[in-house]
Amino acid sequence: MARKPLVAGNWKMNFDHLEATYFVQKLAWMLRDAHFDYRKCEVALLPSFTSLRSVQVLVEADNLHLKYGAQAVSVTSQGAFTGDVSADMIAHLGCSYVIVGHSERRKYHPKDDANIVDQVRAVLAAGMQPILCVGESFEERRQGIELEFAVGQVHDVTRDLSEDETKQLIIGYEPVWAIGSGMVATPESAQDAARAIRDHIRLTFDTHVAQSVRIIYGGSVTSKNAAQLLSEPDVDGFLVGGASLDVNEFTNIARIAEKVATRD
Repeated sequence: MARKPLVAGNWKMNFDHLEATYFVQKLAWMLRDAHFDYRKCEVALLPSFTSLRSVQVLVEADNLHLKYGAQAVSVTSQGAFTGDVSADMIAHLGCSYVIVGHSERRKYHPKDDANIVDQVRAVLAAGMQPILCVGESFEERRQGIELEFAVGQVHDVTRDLSEDETKQLIIGYEPVWAIGSGMVATPESAQDAARAIRDHIRLTFDTHVAQSVRIIYGGSVTSKNAAQLLSEPDVDGFLVGGASLDVNEFTNIARIAEKVATRD
């Protein structure tokens, strides 16, 4: 089964709505100038909540092929939950994706960890796709249990999902030690993790479900390592952090992903 690569830029807490608008305009122009084929590769941006509406207006007004989504979501749909944003609110802005379980959310908002399954279900119920982030720290890698750890994080969610729900998942394998560190997993280790996750889904459900799920890699992705990483059979794209703040670098990563997909 051919899985379309996804290159998603996680802006984290960067860019106000004016900066976001400028970035989207320039990215769309650069990809158009490069004759980028969105049928071969999806490109998505994940801005802060304050920029989502501006991104939506620009994408819809200019009929851009870029997709976008949110970085977090509440498990509740409405009510007296100051500071929370519901999945329905996000969906009504035209979002396609929502990050769930990013390591920075797990670290700084640990109360979210117990609700990850509920967040995934909320995103799915609102018609969007969750990007479920999993990955080990230095400690798990030092102990040699990195694959078991990442697979365990996936299992904690998929054990409570149906086959149809699981097929909608996008799994972001992000070794915590590589995020923002400049260090990157080797293509072989990224493939080992992606294959272990896909094998787990296959054993839990079946081959069709496993082959439907896109598994993307995150952790100091740049245009220098993108081609090698994406050449691995079970790596289906990237969740780009720091490099997604540089429009030239992010464009280069997207173009590399498109070329690898075309070659395949």
